[in-house]
Amino acid sequence: MKTSTMIGLGVVLAGAVGAKMAFFPCGACDAGAQASASTPVVRTVAMEATPYSVDNVHSSVLFSVVHNKVSNFYGRFNTVSGTFHLNADEPSKSVMDITVQADSIDSANTKRDDHLKGSDFFSTKEFPTLTFKGTSFAKGENGMWTVTGDLSVRGVTKQVVVSVQDTGSGEGRGGAKVAGFEAKLTFMRSEFGINYGVPGISDATNLIVSLQGAQK
Repeated sequence: MKTSTMIGLGVVLAGAVGAKMAFFPCGACDAGAQASASTPVVRTVAMEATPYSVDNVHSSVLFSVVHNKVSNFYGRFNTVSGTFHLNADEPSKSVMDITVQADSIDSANTKRDDHLKGSDFFSTKEFPTLTFKGTSFAKGENGMWTVTGDLSVRGVTKQVVVSVQDTGSGEGRGGAKVAGFEAKLTFMRSEFGINYGVPGISDATNLIVSLQGAQK
């Protein structure tokens, strides 16, 4: 059974590395050392394929539901990790493996958070994580990708199709290559065993996943 998914998602990935010739400690190496200093930057497919590690401090995972059929209510998950990379040259070698700690849910109300962590909703002691793992990647136009993968919530895994958009890449502090993506996903929580409060709390649940990562 497939879950209908809508995502505006953005992924930005690129990589560049400086290659230097090795310095050999021998008497005939002065020329080699000089050549090393003048060796130009070289782009390699192998290094560009290195996944980006999610930077939790500069990433956001938000959720929203409709409450009492009149307003959107928003909350967030505070802890996310994983790796990602969209390989434009070889899409089949792309990676998207994201883990959210369910216990990090934050609705700005401690009593409500305890309810969300309990058996009516995410049952976080039994099911500590929400995960998405991409299984196939297709590059589209204008930085868009279609990513098919497995979404796991509360111990239930379903295949979803995600629309991903590039949000940029560049150089972070210390010279590390950084990139990011943003995703907007709508799924029916009842399909993952979370039925409490429907329809007063909408079955349709929206996720906004905006991640930044660095190559290491």
